Order: sequence, then structure tokens, then C-alpha cells
Amino acid sequence: MSTTQADMELFDAELEHVVLRPRSWKLPIALTFFTLVAAAGFCLTTPVDTISKVAIVTGNRWLGTLTMNLPSFISILVLTIAMACLAGFTWWITSARIYNLGKIRLASLIGILFGTFFVLSFLLWAVAGKTGALQFTSLLSGALFLSIPLIFGAMAGTVCERVGVINVSIEGQLLAGAFLAAVVGALTKNPWLGLLAAPVAGALVGCLLALFAVRYWVDHIIVGIVLNVLVGGLTSYLFSTVLTRNQDVFSMAVKLPTWKIPILSEIPVLGPVLFAQNALVYIMYVVVIALQIMLFKSKWGLRLRSCGEHPRAADTVGIKVNRTRVINTILGGAIAGLGGAYFTVANGLAFGKNASDGRGFIALAAMILGGWKPKGALVAALLFGFADNLQMSLSAMAVDVPSQFLGMVPYLITIFAVAGLVGRVHPPAMEGKPYKG
Repeated sequence: MSTTQADMELFDAELEHVVLRPRSWKLPIALTFFTLVAAAGFCLTTPVDTISKVAIVTGNRWLGTLTMNLPSFISILVLTIAMACLAGFTWWITSARIYNLGKIRLASLIGILFGTFFVLSFLLWAVAGKTGALQFTSLLSGALFLSIPLIFGAMAGTVCERVGVINVSIEGQLLAGAFLAAVVGALTKNPWLGLLAAPVAGALVGCLLALFAVRYWVDHIIVGIVLNVLVGGLTSYLFSTVLTRNQDVFSMAVKLPTWKIPILSEIPVLGPVLFAQNALVYIMYVVVIALQIMLFKSKWGLRLRSCGEHPRAADTVGIKVNRTRVINTILGGAIAGLGGAYFTVANGLAFGKNASDGRGFIALAAMILGGWKPKGALVAALLFGFADNLQMSLSAMAVDVPSQFLGMVPYLITIFAVAGLVGRVHPPAMEGKPYKG
């Protein structure tokens, strides 16, 4: 037997023991479906002779604002063909079991490209034939600002659940932060002091969550729901009594400044979006980057994650599991409370009943969609913020798209994600389970 034949037989024998990853046709089917939606819903319903006006504020003193008059039908057709190519490519790589390109996960890359093309085709279809131009830069900038409470809430949930505590009380922590930030800001007439007070309020709610969930082993979800009701009722009572009776004091709203970072704010397109924002946005950048690095590159992050994945092993090497859970649950509450400042001092508004308006639950969904990772939760929260701002922008332009439909988009995406359409997400193994060691 030749050496080549012997090698082939050895390879075949080893191949018999290899367990191939099962194919999942969910993504190809989904992309094909949305390609058909774009073709039938956007392309075929767009008159050939219409124009889509798009305005882009570059932020550059020489370029100024660029206004583009794009042929609607041709532009949408090109984007639809690109989506069809991506869908076909997804069928091929799924059939061939090709999942990665180096360290890049192909499904994620294709999903981002396809989503971008689909959204662009929808925008061009929505403004086709309209007299006003779509303010694209304002759409992105507003989406980032609207995402602030979602991002802080998702970061809070990530920290808490990575350490093993389910944090359903993000809604209450955001509301508490908004309330105390408004009260302190109005009393001191200083938005920065209001901003400093916001995480204190969130941390107090986090203390209650840690007390009952970690110390007394009460079901984490029940505790979170009760805390949401408690904070909502308490802030509503104080608003109706103390704040309403002293409107001359507490109705005074203070606002954090908006800063344009020199040079960076003049980067075409991205400059006005990322670097001409409210001060709270820059704090959000720091929090997300710090958490992403610290969770996966530091001793603190390793200890935190070990308490959520395998607390018995963590205890064996000397980590105080319950103490670690308590500290980081309070830290998560403080992060969420900081996000609550968005509803008051960041926007220059006085406190109002139910100011958070369910954003804590959307933040929880963003955390799950992001796979319990700061960068993933950031992307998911930005997606939700974009859908919110898109709804308002199209309504202002009197576009014939029901606002209720656009409001459904974030929740539909979450349902598809949790159902495994965009990849399975796995929570920390021991989240929500008390450690009695």
C-alpha cells in the first residue's frame, strides 16, 4: 500500500469520529423572506420616476451639508439585488458548513450587511416622492441619544447576571435614578450634582435586590418585579405630594451641557453623530469600554464571571461568592441609576410620573439579545434606539407608515433572537440560583 493510500485511510478512519455541527437553515430562510419583502413591498411599489432626498450633515466646515437626490426605484433595486446575493451566499455556506472567516463569524457579518441594506431600502422607499429630505445624520445622532438609558440598563443587567443575580429591577433603578437626579439637580441648580445622585438611587435599589436575592434566597424575578412596583409607587407618591406642592422649587429643570470634541467632531458623518453629544453620552462610552475590558481581561471580571458560572469552584479557590454577588449587584444598580439621569438632567426635564416608560424591560431584552456581553448589548440597544428615532422621524415627515408598526420592530427582533433565529444565546449557568456554601 502506498503512503498516500495509507494516509487517506487513516484520514477516513479519523473522520468517522468527527461529529459535524448540524446545519441550521433558519438564517437562510429568514434572509430569503426579508429579501422577498424588500422586493415586493419596497421595490415593486415604488414608482420608477420618484426621487428620494437624503441630507447628510458632514460636520466638516468645508463639506457642510450634502443633499443627495437618489432615484428611488433604481437605488432600492440595487439594494434588493445585494440582499438576494447575501441570501444566496448564506444558503451556500450553510450547505457547505462554512461558519467562520478567520476569527470573523460569517453569520454575524452577513446579518449586519443584510440589515443595513434592508434598512436603507426601507428608508429610501419611505421618503420616495416626499418634498422634504431624510435627515440621515440627525436620525443616527438621535438614535444614539435615545439609546442611553437602554445601554446603561443593559450594562447593569450584564454585570448582575454575569455574577449570578437576575436583575429584573432595571426599570425601578432607572426610575429611581431619574427621580433623585431631578430632585438634587433642582435643589442645587447644578446638573452635575444631579448626575452624581442618580447612581446613588440606583445603588439603593440594588442593595434591596442583593439583600433579598442573595441573603434571603428569595426568587430573583419576584424580587425584581416587587422592586419595580415599589419604586414606581414611591416616586409617584412623592411626585404627587412633595414635588407638586413645591413646583416653584422642583419644576426648575437643569441640563447637562452638550460638548463638541475638537477635531473629532469634524470627522465627516461620524463626527456629528459620535462627538457632538450630551455629556452623558461620553460617560456611556467610558462605561461600555471599561466593562468590556474589565469583564474579560481582568481578575475582577474573572472572579465575577466564575460566581455566575461555577460558584462552587470559585469558593474552592477562596472567592467569597455571596459577597462578590452583593457588591456587583449594587454596582449594577448604580450603573442603571446613572442611566436614569437621561430622563431628567440629560434632557433638561423635570421629573414626571413613570418617566422610564418601560425602558428597563427593553434594556433587559437588549442584554439577552447581546449575549450577556457589553459590546453585544450595546449593539442591541442602539438597534432599539434607532427604531425609536426612526418612528419619530418618519412621523414628522408624514410618511404613510403606521407608527405602531415601527414601535413593534424592537420587540419582534427580540422574539426572533431569543427563539434562536440569529444564533443561540446562553445565560450564565448559575444565574438566579442561590449559593448556600
